[in-house]
Amino acid sequence: MPSKRISNIGKPSLLGRKRALVQWLTTLAIIGIPFCEIDGQILFRLDFKNLALIILGRTFPITDLSLFLLICIALTLLFLLVTLALGRAWCGWACPQTTLVDAIEWIARRIGISVKAGNMTASFWQKLVLQFVYLFFSILVGANLVWYFVSPYDFFPAVVNGSLHWIATMTLLIIASVTYLDLAFLRRLFCKEFCPYGRFQMVLVDPGTLTLHYDTNETDRCIQCNACVRCCPTGIDIRRGFQVECINCGRCLDACREVMDKRGQQGIIRYSFGLENRGIKALFNMRVGLLVLALVLALGSLALVVTNRSDVSLNVARNVNLLPRLTVDDKVANFFSAYLTNRKEQKISVYFALADTDEDLQLNGATSGYELKPREKKRFDFSITAPLEDLAKTRSTDILVMSAAGEPLAKATIYLMKPLTHEETN
Repeated sequence: MPSKRISNIGKPSLLGRKRALVQWLTTLAIIGIPFCEIDGQILFRLDFKNLALIILGRTFPITDLSLFLLICIALTLLFLLVTLALGRAWCGWACPQTTLVDAIEWIARRIGISVKAGNMTASFWQKLVLQFVYLFFSILVGANLVWYFVSPYDFFPAVVNGSLHWIATMTLLIIASVTYLDLAFLRRLFCKEFCPYGRFQMVLVDPGTLTLHYDTNETDRCIQCNACVRCCPTGIDIRRGFQVECINCGRCLDACREVMDKRGQQGIIRYSFGLENRGIKALFNMRVGLLVLALVLALGSLALVVTNRSDVSLNVARNVNLLPRLTVDDKVANFFSAYLTNRKEQKISVYFALADTDEDLQLNGATSGYELKPREKKRFDFSITAPLEDLAKTRSTDILVMSAAGEPLAKATIYLMKPLTHEETN
């Protein structure tokens, strides 16, 4: 009944400023993170030189497959969970593509350009000004990406001196060029036609997924003002139901609320968890529950691996160029190569030792007095000799990496074997 829908609802609650605040905070975070350090340690960076991921000052080698796999699994599960719960809210509220295009359109309107559904009507001089705007944002995006690999404190001096690594230079130029083409020719068209996230989200849509929609139960209240259509950045009509082109930005919601407020009524367009508007409890279902459980297990496993992770990684392999051989005193020498990585941000001194206390085993080579720089990886070659009679069967022993203070930092198990006979080699 109309009388139940009309009320003195006061000034409508609009989402435009909240959305702009989220975009600003997200943008500042993306740009600012490469500049941030904690107690002199990097906050976040991908270190390709040392094949490592640096998070909160801690180094996680990409070659540490168990650790890196857990990080990838946790991020994938988090992505799926956020998509399942919030739908395309990311697209309209925090996606860098949307933020960039919103900024471009804001500037375009300030210089008198007409913007409608992502299309611009401008004079030659206005278009020329826009080209410089596109170029500025493109270079900023390219540089920002490079800062996640090259510290901005090293980046700017290197650019001034012309000493920026060619890979970083090519990365900047490629990303800037792609961004320029996107801003100059695609903009909203990218969200409508090319972005895979919208199609992916349609597969994951759930009865409890946060959705921006037109309430079909209140169609009789719609006055056909078309305010929701005029303000839509992708040019769709939300009254036609769920559409993949909708980025859930909420502009139509604000427009509807402003129009209906003048009639003393609430807006017809709203966000709800699922089309049935069952509230946040709609998220408490099997799909979301399984994802939450999987994410908790992945994060728990990751925390367990990180807390039990040593400051030094040790990998030992048999030296394929030197087979076990007899020595002049009838002992057998087995040859190995050790790969040692310092995971700390400080220099450390280490030496090698055998965990086996038997005096018949002897560790040979330059096994002491080693210094490793922060995140440095080195190779060390050594041999272990054992009496021939002890190697009738393959014998195992542990080699330890010890700190200068005598504390064990890492351990690896190696196997000693006797020399191969002529028949065994054939």
